Amino acid sequence: MRTTINRRNFFRIAGGAALVAAGASVLPGFVGKGWLSPTQRAGAQEAAPDLDFAATDGWIALPASPAMPPYHPDNMAPAPFTTYVFGFRNVTGLNATQILGQKMRAQHSAPMFWVNQETTMRLRLTNLGLAIRPDLVDAHTLHWHGFRHVIPFFDGEPMGSVSVPIERNFTYVFRPHDPGTYMYHCHVEDIEHVHMGMTGMVIVRPTQNGNTSLYPSGRYAYNDGDGSTGYDREFGLLLSEVWNEAHWDDSHIQLPQWTEYRVDFGLINGRTWPDTIAPNAPFAPSASNPDAFTFAVERTADGDLVAPPGAPHLQYQPLTSLITCNAGERVLLRFANLGFTEAAMTATGIKLQVIGRDATLLRGRTGADTSYLTSTVTFNAGESADVIFTAPAYRGPDPYDTYLLYNRASTHGNGAQMTEIRVYPAG
Repeated sequence: MRTTINRRNFFRIAGGAALVAAGASVLPGFVGKGWLSPTQRAGAQEAAPDLDFAATDGWIALPASPAMPPYHPDNMAPAPFTTYVFGFRNVTGLNATQILGQKMRAQHSAPMFWVNQETTMRLRLTNLGLAIRPDLVDAHTLHWHGFRHVIPFFDGEPMGSVSVPIERNFTYVFRPHDPGTYMYHCHVEDIEHVHMGMTGMVIVRPTQNGNTSLYPSGRYAYNDGDGSTGYDREFGLLLSEVWNEAHWDDSHIQLPQWTEYRVDFGLINGRTWPDTIAPNAPFAPSASNPDAFTFAVERTADGDLVAPPGAPHLQYQPLTSLITCNAGERVLLRFANLGFTEAAMTATGIKLQVIGRDATLLRGRTGADTSYLTSTVTFNAGESADVIFTAPAYRGPDPYDTYLLYNRASTHGNGAQMTEIRVYPAG
């Protein structure tokens, strides 16, 4: 049969070709007459995606005080918002018309998602363009930062893979082999796009999960073999930063001078103190399904996000950073840093056991435990850390005891990279 070359087949061939040099010799099942069939590899994209994301721009809310005129609050921001961002949205389950309607409705931080180790997942990214900046015709990608031995075609690094132009989409295919905490971001114009908010967290769950003989909950950070990374509750905490001038410049068609970069606001999960302890946006029922790929934030009939109760200004910042637990529980904190500066996260009155760094269990070549106790966890831009603490005994008399978790490099008032750990009585 003769195969014609059309646009679709061209990209299939391009995707398969990336694998020819990388691994034809170790993939004999795909080799025929000395060639690696490109359509067999690109065929991985043809199954329905597990997640649909859209890339666009929008507005979020940061504390109006302290004001930093003229950059903050942005005079173009509609009430109750203050700050212009780029970002991603989870549009899974929406129809084509609803997806187009999410332009100018970016979420920050981008949706958190998770995958089971050795499980194939597909994520389709649609580029909706920028409503405030139609002059910027930037493509977008989704780069899974730290993914080992990624297929170049699906890497999201624009020099060696595919970028998604406006009004087009692309399906990424991932099969992660290494559990731990990761992050993702757009890799096009990455200094700008990362800082403007195109950042999110990824979690890879270990195959050891479900084994209750090592730890009663059957939940683990890593395949430890002894239950040492078992936990009762987990919280993902993505750190990012806002330099007001850069965000204002993008909304006002100006160019920031990046050598003058400074941190005006430190964010955790897209919010800054005191909004870090405000509640989550309401979740749809699938959010309670551990096999779901992401939190399903409730949406309106046209696909827009439903705001957290009592916090309309946080409509596009749906995730809390409040940590709640009962006395005696083991709590896993998953930190990832997509700001540009080093973070030093400190817990007041609680010792933190650092068990993993950059999606790697802290063990030596002989299997010796190299985890360590500390009150302050430091990690640079692009790094992650997995930390477990045992919730201390409840003291009372209030309904819960409060401990602060904050970045020592941040301020301690409005705009701080800070949240709370609330410990309730056991049981």
